[in-house]
Amino acid sequence: MSAMKILALGGPGAMGAVAVRVAAGLPGVTEIVVADRRLEAAEGLVRRLGGGGTAMRPAKVDVTDDAALRAVLRDADVVLNTVGPYYRFGMTVLSAAIATGTHYLDICDDWEPTQRMLGLDDEARAAGVCAVVGMGASPGMSNLLAARAVEQLDQVRDLYTAWPVDVPGDSGQDDEQLVDPDGRPGAAVAHWMEQISGKVAVVSAGRLVHRQPLQPVFLTLSETCSGTAYTVGHPEPVTLHSSFRPTRNAANLMVVTPGTLAYLDVLRRDIDAGRLTNETAAADLAKPSTSRALRATVRAMRLKGPGSLPPFFAAATGTRGGRPVTVLARLAEAPGTPGLIDNMAEATGIPLALGLAQLVDHSRRRPGVHPPETVIDPGRFFHDLVRHVPALARDGAAPGGVTIEVTEAGRR
Repeated sequence: MSAMKILALGGPGAMGAVAVRVAAGLPGVTEIVVADRRLEAAEGLVRRLGGGGTAMRPAKVDVTDDAALRAVLRDADVVLNTVGPYYRFGMTVLSAAIATGTHYLDICDDWEPTQRMLGLDDEARAAGVCAVVGMGASPGMSNLLAARAVEQLDQVRDLYTAWPVDVPGDSGQDDEQLVDPDGRPGAAVAHWMEQISGKVAVVSAGRLVHRQPLQPVFLTLSETCSGTAYTVGHPEPVTLHSSFRPTRNAANLMVVTPGTLAYLDVLRRDIDAGRLTNETAAADLAKPSTSRALRATVRAMRLKGPGSLPPFFAAATGTRGGRPVTVLARLAEAPGTPGLIDNMAEATGIPLALGLAQLVDHSRRRPGVHPPETVIDPGRFFHDLVRHVPALARDGAAPGGVTIEVTEAGRR
């Protein structure tokens, strides 16, 4: 395992800061450059986290300045890119990383740039660059949970991943994610508005298609686990369709209460009608308007809720030994107790750093542009995750921090 210099683009952000903290403790990581368009923010993170065995220094970098971006990339072995939204900046940073021969990981949660970045696979292979796109919570952990679910099947029919918005165990948008320190809507919520509007990628009848988001999907996963979740535009349907070839349906879902879903649907309609942009919709979500709240109240009465669905999971249906089965894969966290998914920054930043841990290992570093499920070892990932998340290591927790529940059709 050779010494590696890491560039953390957007490191001072909530998710980037967690990734830097964890990465600083990884074997083989000798230096981390914390880069941001606000030098004082980078300096602040270095002051908070520096002083350990890993050298750390700040840098001022604007990713829209191609020359400056390439200059700092040339001095790094791997870049951790947490600069969003990715529908604006993902291709910019990955293209520069390939040009400078720098290995790459990000937390891209937009499906459109994910497709475009995967299209750079030939260029990355030619440059000897290993790039992992979407190594956060969703996508990222969700993809690896899906991989664990698919392992139980001979044939995959349906494949769903889901994350929480405002239900118990919520890792969704809190006030810090809605508004940046400078008072502007955060990149995470601007991304959210992008992915609840227009058309999003889902799999239907085994084909990747584009459909209106916020569509209900009723799931019965076991005798005690059923409810309705709603489609949203994340990359999982794009990559899982390619990796596992579900023959029927696949989608990324929000586990969300009817009241919040109704307000999102009001925002969706206004974005699609041109009355709001992603940024103005994000600002409205941070400070809901009375008129939209009234419109949402009427809609909420007609919507179904999440029932007993877990907040964060992957679910696959298919056959095993000729029998139809449903497989539910989720983190082994006790319901009602604080865990990883209660903190969006931790739930996203830790997986990013643990993905880096596998790229530090030369045996996992395969040139090309990859989704997490094709290059990150799920068993090793969840084993490493347990060491960083105490809730997954509690007495009686499932080995490896993941609960797998297999239910045969007719036995629910």
